[in-house]
Amino acid sequence: MKKTKEDFLVTTAQSKSVTGKKLKNFMNYMKRYWTLYLLLIPPVAYFIIFKYIPMTYIQIAFKKYSIVQSPWEMPWADNHGFEFFIKAFSNRDFRLALRNTIMLNFLDLAVGFPAPIILAILLNELPYPRFKRFTQTVAYMPHFLSWIIISGMALQLFAPTTGLVNIVLTRMGLEPIPFLNDPAHWVWTYVFLGVWQSVGWNAIIYLAAITGINPELYEAASIDGAGRFRKIWHITLPGLRPTIITLLILSLGRILGSEFDRPYALSNNMVKDVSNVISTYVYAYGIKGLQFSLTTAVGIFQSVVCVIFLFAANALAKKFGERGIW
Repeated sequence: MKKTKEDFLVTTAQSKSVTGKKLKNFMNYMKRYWTLYLLLIPPVAYFIIFKYIPMTYIQIAFKKYSIVQSPWEMPWADNHGFEFFIKAFSNRDFRLALRNTIMLNFLDLAVGFPAPIILAILLNELPYPRFKRFTQTVAYMPHFLSWIIISGMALQLFAPTTGLVNIVLTRMGLEPIPFLNDPAHWVWTYVFLGVWQSVGWNAIIYLAAITGINPELYEAASIDGAGRFRKIWHITLPGLRPTIITLLILSLGRILGSEFDRPYALSNNMVKDVSNVISTYVYAYGIKGLQFSLTTAVGIFQSVVCVIFLFAANALAKKFGERGIW
């Protein structure tokens, strides 16, 4: 059946009416929530200007960097552009930094990840609110200290001859411990200081998750005769499981990432074999050595591996029936 001219005009008028109604609804929506979108402009602009636009320069990892040429004018590197990736993996310092980064991050994960969970549960079990608030404040205050300050405190406490801890050990008739000079002791000192600095701040997330657990579950468990440890095991930990899984996925995504200030501030020449990580390697070869193509290639490798770990951890969590981060 052919449409007449009148039917076509009616259809056109209806579509215009629907479009006009949608536009009116959109304008009303923007008029109501325009302040929220205005507040969204600064963070979006920050990410575009300082995160996405600089990403156009990652192409120098595949080119021979020249300070007098733009990235689009630079000649391509040898070996089909992978010259600097091959150089990185042929470099002993990079392989050492890669090993140290993985080792230190795994130790941080193994020791530092359960610590805030345990602290949050202990704080939640404290019966005195004032003491609980005081302990929580003391626990998360180190988070606001820079690693320069923490390294100075570590030097005052753990120096081989003048450190407070070794002075006490010597007066007790024990041998001083080279916390900062021996590679094995330095690794555990590094991990301990990292846990001490972050455990209180990370515990806040778990305390917030604990407040979301239904209090009636604890009351019912008490009526049934469950003790404190039973309630922690069967109520608190299952209630924390979604939060634990989410934070574990994010932690695994940073397994090849490395902060700069912590290893740089705590490092010294006697422990370079274990303290040199990817971030300090990039600083030494990129900033000081001006090998920008090489260090950009290292950064791309680091980012790709972190993304792979993130996706793998998220897929594994979903496979076991947990909610992922997307």
